[in-house]
Amino acid sequence: MPERNVRRLLALSTLTAALLTGCGIRSTEVPTDFGPAPSRVHCSLSEPNVSMQAARGLPVQVFLLCGSQLVAVDRTVRVPEGTADSERRVLVAQGLLDELEASPSPDEKEAGYTTDVRGAMSVSSPRADDPDEALRLSTRPNDLTSYALAQIVCTFSDSTAAEGDGSVILGGPDNEPPRRYECTDEVRTRPGSNEPPSTEVTNG
Repeated sequence: MPERNVRRLLALSTLTAALLTGCGIRSTEVPTDFGPAPSRVHCSLSEPNVSMQAARGLPVQVFLLCGSQLVAVDRTVRVPEGTADSERRVLVAQGLLDELEASPSPDEKEAGYTTDVRGAMSVSSPRADDPDEALRLSTRPNDLTSYALAQIVCTFSDSTAAEGDGSVILGGPDNEPPRRYECTDEVRTRPGSNEPPSTEVTNG
């Protein structure tokens, strides 16, 4: 075979091999990490029976964790009739705290709800040098996890335990001045990364 034909045959073989190789899937530097698999957590519960809830006590809402966010669920707390307003605030706050500490119901667990509030905490009235709206926790707010603090602040601020402006004044068992905490959209959507903003307050 002439040498020229041999060179053509070799060139054709090389081209064919390159084409066959190109039919494969080449590596790519484009990121292919689309995040974790879709969560089965749906954070959806059946509608509560409002009339039955009212019969059990005062209808309230508490914020539980679901899908790393705060989601409101319905609860009830009992407050004796004729209770003075100052005592009523503390009783409601204690009832809300008890509900936050309680284990979610089977249906709530199935839907992905959890709580980070633990420790059998109690709530007491403000001290003599505290603002009238303050509530004292048996655990220092700074000692709570960001999730637990967000749950408590958002639950209290959305109830009669708060002033009505979306904030709540909380202190601990020590002598540190209480602070005014706010439940913001950022806290609700990312309680693990955003602690409730707070400012120090004094009486008067």
